[in-house]
Amino acid sequence: MAVPIEDYALLGDCQSAALVSREGSIDWLCLPRFDAGACFAALLGTPEHGRWLITPATPPTRTRRAYRGETLILETVHETPEGEVAVLDCMPPRGAEPDLVRLVVGRRGRVPMRMHLVIRFDYGATVPWVRRIGDDLTAIAGPNALRLRADVPMHGENLSTVAEFTVAEGQRLGFVLAWHPTHETPPDPPPAEEAIASAERWWTDWAQRCTYRGPWREAVVRSLVTLKALTYAPTGGLVAAPTTSLPERLGGARNWDYRYCWVRDATFTLLALLMNGFKDEARAWREWLVRAVAGAAPQIQIMYGVAGERWLPELTLPWLPGYGGAKPVRVGNLAHAQRQLDVFGELNDALFVTLRAGLPPDDNAWRVQRELMSYLETVWSEPDEGIWEVRGPRRHFTHSKVMAWVAVDRMVKTAERFHLPGDVQRWKTLRARIHADVCRRGFDPGRNTFVQYYGGTALDASLLMLPLVGFLRPSDPRIRGTVAAIERELLHDGFVLRYLTDRALDGLPEGEGVFLPCTFWLADNFVLQGRVDEARAVFERLLALRNDVGLLAEEYDPVDKRLLGNFPQAFSHVSLVNTACNLSRGVGPADHRQQA
Repeated sequence: MAVPIEDYALLGDCQSAALVSREGSIDWLCLPRFDAGACFAALLGTPEHGRWLITPATPPTRTRRAYRGETLILETVHETPEGEVAVLDCMPPRGAEPDLVRLVVGRRGRVPMRMHLVIRFDYGATVPWVRRIGDDLTAIAGPNALRLRADVPMHGENLSTVAEFTVAEGQRLGFVLAWHPTHETPPDPPPAEEAIASAERWWTDWAQRCTYRGPWREAVVRSLVTLKALTYAPTGGLVAAPTTSLPERLGGARNWDYRYCWVRDATFTLLALLMNGFKDEARAWREWLVRAVAGAAPQIQIMYGVAGERWLPELTLPWLPGYGGAKPVRVGNLAHAQRQLDVFGELNDALFVTLRAGLPPDDNAWRVQRELMSYLETVWSEPDEGIWEVRGPRRHFTHSKVMAWVAVDRMVKTAERFHLPGDVQRWKTLRARIHADVCRRGFDPGRNTFVQYYGGTALDASLLMLPLVGFLRPSDPRIRGTVAAIERELLHDGFVLRYLTDRALDGLPEGEGVFLPCTFWLADNFVLQGRVDEARAVFERLLALRNDVGLLAEEYDPVDKRLLGNFPQAFSHVSLVNTACNLSRGVGPADHRQQA
């Protein structure tokens, strides 16, 4: 049976990532970048597809774990009949090659331990050639190599590496697994103690830059640390999640690869960073955005690779049975080729936000925006696949049209407030035209609510964005009616569904968990409407979904009470940070966007 998603903790070094279970098994490790082939893929298969387990030989009577302070160093403590032992895990932020560091510390008594390492490159498909170099082991396959240095004797067993050892009180035993390209000289792995101490200083120094001082600081800082870990430091890109194919419904087919950078996340992420003191990360994200979308305007994509890659073909991996049997396991994402008009709005809003925050204007960014604006003028009235990346027919989604309006609105305001060249009057005329079109075709006056798409009757949680982006004021009767309708029809068990799944709409089997950002948006709407106590109650309900180390997935199943979808999910943590700011401050991200 698959380990529950909420039983995992994240390790990361701002270039790669790993997931470690409560038991002490690292079941997912992508190297050398988030979208590179995993060398531990037990998360989506079996232990034979790659994992690294360090655990007491006798089942523990009690296990507890936590991150050390405001860092990404995980400390797991096992109590056994023989004594107590701690395992410290981390991936130190680094330069070129990633290191996965584990330190076993004897706390009490003498505890027999077991290490079991199964390396399988290419998502569990390739068995490497393992050989000994001095006291180290090296595993090689194609372009990838791993070098393991350990303070205990190791030996081979059934195409894996194992070790049995005992750790006594006060004893500290290190294990360091370092990746390198096979054509380069193997790196000298750092001493485990030094690597952990260095990582602790690095993360502590970084987290201390956070300016948030509200009542939910622990949750906000943990979310910001998670977001930092999901950035690709060389380029500034932020991946949506470090995993692929964790299902939105157990055993289902809604399994996607999220190890890419979505333009849609831009404004939310920038607000979360800028409002909490992280201007350097915001500047790097802005620069990534401009580089990624630069080029012919009709070729703009909704997502890119961490370095701005555009070609993201979607493949299935038939040798992996999938998480809990959920198939197919996908690598790549066909949605990169979809038309989603909302990305124009998110891009222009994100760049406008950076200027309002004091980052200097960027001439290249403005040229790119003007080129994209010319293209948007010709396509805004066409149907698209929408924010939820449906795989059914294109439609005139109301949210998409609103975000097209945002794109034009922010162009007008950028040109006027920062004295940049552009055809402002032409843009104002287009802005008014789009606004009127949405209010006429996207609103159902009989039910007093906006609808999912023109001519339809269904609701959509993305309609909660209308007041957040400033399309209409929160006090507008049409907005109040829309929020009320969503509360009636999409609010189930205290959480907001994206929409009522429909094969005719999205081309997929029905059924999924609740997409967590949608419920955060409801809380943001409550704040703007002055329903602060209700907003706080919704927010506290969402906070209670975090696992024991403060992480959230993409979705949640309120019936089985399980986290679902890719994990940890950047969008969920960005939404947490922004809602905390909305509740804690007189002016938060929702106010900033609404008053743009």
